[in-house]
Amino acid sequence: MTHHPTVSLTEFPVSDREAGPYGITAGPDGAMWFTMVRHGRIGRVAPAGEITSHQLEPASGGPSIITAGPDDALWFTEFRGHRISRMTTAGDVTSFPLPTPEAGPFGIAAGPDDALWFTEAGADRIGRITTDGRITEFPLPVSGAFPSAITAGPDDRLWFTMNQANAVGAIARDGAVTVHPLPTPGGAPVGITAGADGALWFVEIGAGRIGRITPDGKIDEFPLPDPASRPHAIAAGADGNCWFTEWGANRVGRITPDGRIDEHDLPSPSSEPHGIAQGPDGAMWTALEIGAIARLTTHRDGPHRHGAVGER
Repeated sequence: MTHHPTVSLTEFPVSDREAGPYGITAGPDGAMWFTMVRHGRIGRVAPAGEITSHQLEPASGGPSIITAGPDDALWFTEFRGHRISRMTTAGDVTSFPLPTPEAGPFGIAAGPDDALWFTEAGADRIGRITTDGRITEFPLPVSGAFPSAITAGPDDRLWFTMNQANAVGAIARDGAVTVHPLPTPGGAPVGITAGADGALWFVEIGAGRIGRITPDGKIDEFPLPDPASRPHAIAAGADGNCWFTEWGANRVGRITPDGRIDEHDLPSPSSEPHGIAQGPDGAMWTALEIGAIARLTTHRDGPHRHGAVGER
């Protein structure tokens, strides 16, 4: 038995199974905020586990990915409503319809320019919205790419996955796009994050791999033990590693900068983990589509057992 950090998991029920907790982010108020994609709600879970939520109007917009903005508010995409929306920590919502019809906004992240950048999965575009709601759209050089997640890179560019084009892209502030095709066919990348090592890390839901790309485009891929685990989202943790969800295998995994992988089973069966983010408490939090939020706390002492879990 090897001595590694152990992980304990605590689940907080936040909704019924039909609501579909999906994206999650750390808010400016010390709490975690998450989307309920099927019920059109935004939820908040305090560090001790108290839950509140806010109903969106209309509820049919399909809130997907959520992020903290540079203005102490939460920003999220409405995939079916074709809008970008802003919510204050008091629950006040302002929505901004996109100029392109059927754009299908999905990923969103704060950029280095005090604006929010987002993907338009249905329109092969990357969008930029200022905190006062001015929108610019940049076309991608690939059609049918289904741009998905997006993150700020270490190089003043925004990096994003192109799920259907099997590629990772980077966009500069002036809209110049660089495309990096993945070496493995059918990788279908989704989540992406900036790692502590100056590279971008992403998940290949179609190939069961974790990918790493440097700003100059060098790609490494790390196969997961279960090729059918369907890794979905990835986030950098305070420990210098990246943490990811395995939607198809009911696990959360961790990958070190040199590619070593640990996996941890979730307490509830078939919980369908989606988004993952580091909380203000240093723990990793993940949204489970069955209607719960799980907190993963790392303990630096004691033996590590594959799949060690804590209390329910």
